Amino acid sequence: MTNIIGGGIRLNNFVPLLIFKKTTMKTTVRWVEKLAFDASSDNNHIVRMDTTEAGGSLNSGMSPKKMVLAALSVCSGMDVAGILKKMRVDFTKLEIDAEAEQTDTDPKVFRSIKMKYRSDLSKENLDKFEKAIHLSHETYCGISAMLKKHCDITFETELI
Repeated sequence: MTNIIGGGIRLNNFVPLLIFKKTTMKTTVRWVEKLAFDASSDNNHIVRMDTTEAGGSLNSGMSPKKMVLAALSVCSGMDVAGILKKMRVDFTKLEIDAEAEQTDTDPKVFRSIKMKYRSDLSKENLDKFEKAIHLSHETYCGISAMLKKHCDITFETELI
């Protein structure tokens, strides 16, 4: 009998020496009032998530889906900034807009995401900028990897 346990394989009471390390994250959310929640991470950072007054709450924070969209932009932005630094590309501004089209029926999920990356880097470095973005989405950004299993993610660039 073969069982998969924690990334390793167990064969009849034999556990191989190579067991993959399990990487975990932990968050806790606490209800504030109406539909507002404070989310905290295992390193004590706190973010307020909420919905609009028209949606029945306080409008005191981003909605969970907007937070996912922002997380995609930040995740990719961190990659792009780091890759451009390694490529020795100078810039002082990096902005990312993301817009998600949602399905019409519940549960409303992202159908597609369009991203626009803007930076003040030189025209000579535009190819490197685009390469860094591709590397982010194809290799490094875990949020992009998760989301693109369910919806298309496209991007464009603009020099500012």
